[in-house]
Amino acid sequence: VSGVAAVQARIGAIEARIAQVTGAYSASGAADSSSARAAQEVNSDATFAAALNSAMAATGSSGSGLSTSQLLGSFAGAPAGTGAGFVAAASKYLGVPYVWGGESASGMDCSGLVQRAFADIGVSVPRTAREQMRIGTEVASLAQAQPGDLIVTRGGGHIAIYLGDNKILHAPQPGEKVSVRELFETDKDIDTIRRVLPSGTSGSGAGALGAAGLTGLGAAGGNAATAALASLAVPGLGTSGATALDSARLALQLSTGGL
Repeated sequence: VSGVAAVQARIGAIEARIAQVTGAYSASGAADSSSARAAQEVNSDATFAAALNSAMAATGSSGSGLSTSQLLGSFAGAPAGTGAGFVAAASKYLGVPYVWGGESASGMDCSGLVQRAFADIGVSVPRTAREQMRIGTEVASLAQAQPGDLIVTRGGGHIAIYLGDNKILHAPQPGEKVSVRELFETDKDIDTIRRVLPSGTSGSGAGALGAAGLTGLGAAGGNAATAALASLAVPGLGTSGATALDSARLALQLSTGGL
């Protein structure tokens, strides 16, 4: 049975169990401890089924639980002509001081980092953020953003590299260094998201859920749910997806049996 089929089969079994226990509980009208336990199991299984469905459908960008080093490490060895390869190239400049107008390892600004990282993988792009915000193709929203996409804010005054997992890599401002931070901006704060290269993150942990991100599901369940998410090309979970996945983990622990 494929990973996706296994997850779907588990959801179907949970839903059938909910219907069975709910019917029995309603018919008896009993409120003894046995019925209370059954109701608790119904609630936990219902939470798990709904949460897992929600997590599988989510297309936002946070919550895999990866550390920054794990996230960046997941791009190692990615093909140069992909968004993942672009991220790998840019990550080499972590810690480089911000220098306005700079574009080298001795100092760089936000658009200098973008231009330098692209050049390292053989891609030529314009120098300034206002020019870079017109390259590639536009991505409709953060929910569809993939690692390697460019996030432009401040009317073209700042540009950053999306990593997935609701994080960006950028050269922030004078006095700071090239670094990774959480993406607190929302779609309304972003001028444009540009995709220059295909993501190339299939099979990596970059912004996607790996088995480590599904520890509550056990080895087989983690693999099954990971396969399901990968088949949907989910680059990461948004805030609602992360909350749903946390509920799924807890619910599975409370329910009898696992995937």
